Amino acid sequence: MNLKWLRRNRKIGLALGGGAALGGAHIGVLRAFEELGLRISYISGNSIGAVVACLYAFGKSWQEIDDIALDMNWLEVSNFSPSKYSLFSNRKLGEKLKEIIGDKDFDEALIPLSIVASNLNTGDKTILKKGKVHVAVMASSAIPGLFKPVEIEGALLADGGLVENIPISLLQDSRADIIIGVNLNARRSLRKPENWFGVMVNSYYTLIDSLSKAYTTNADLMIEPNLSDFSLIDTKKTKELAEKGYEEAIKVLKEYFF
Repeated sequence: MNLKWLRRNRKIGLALGGGAALGGAHIGVLRAFEELGLRISYISGNSIGAVVACLYAFGKSWQEIDDIALDMNWLEVSNFSPSKYSLFSNRKLGEKLKEIIGDKDFDEALIPLSIVASNLNTGDKTILKKGKVHVAVMASSAIPGLFKPVEIEGALLADGGLVENIPISLLQDSRADIIIGVNLNARRSLRKPENWFGVMVNSYYTLIDSLSKAYTTNADLMIEPNLSDFSLIDTKKTKELAEKGYEEAIKVLKEYFF
């Protein structure tokens, strides 16, 4: 029996990694899945990957996510809120997601969803699979030192990139037969930062890049678009990023499944 035919008929789990503004590439990856008729049975996300995974799990198509992303920018999803933990809060991101998908719990998702965050109390990985989805996404997207950590059940949670930027392990406990990861940082080269925000983001993603390698070996397939021409903080390149994600995903998926 044809191996590629067998793969097409097995349950796929998709792990969407973090990468700040590079997350636009995830939209193109989802487009490739839809065009090829490949159904995603389980989905996990971290940081910007958690945002996209959340929207897709609650029934938004890649086109709808594209429209949502084009309307978003850093000012819209964050607010200046100095505290002993950070300068900003991403509360607006949570409010935006709540507005789009509703005040939903994980068990209401159309596709089983899991989100990773870092527990700042213990340094451990926290897997979020229950409770309010928009709160979990806020936690997973809270870059330490930049955005205020999110408290869930007494734990201060922040961006999951500190523990697992591409949340592949979250899918290993699911019933997924094939696990596919999307790494936005694999082929990216850093640019000279233009301001303190650029310094913060570049430093953070330099740290988590080295941590990602330990987990990606557990994926059956990796999609790694070349995003070297793009900035981690420029949110005006969503269309171009989506196209790059699509080009790489369509090539990799066709080769593996067809």
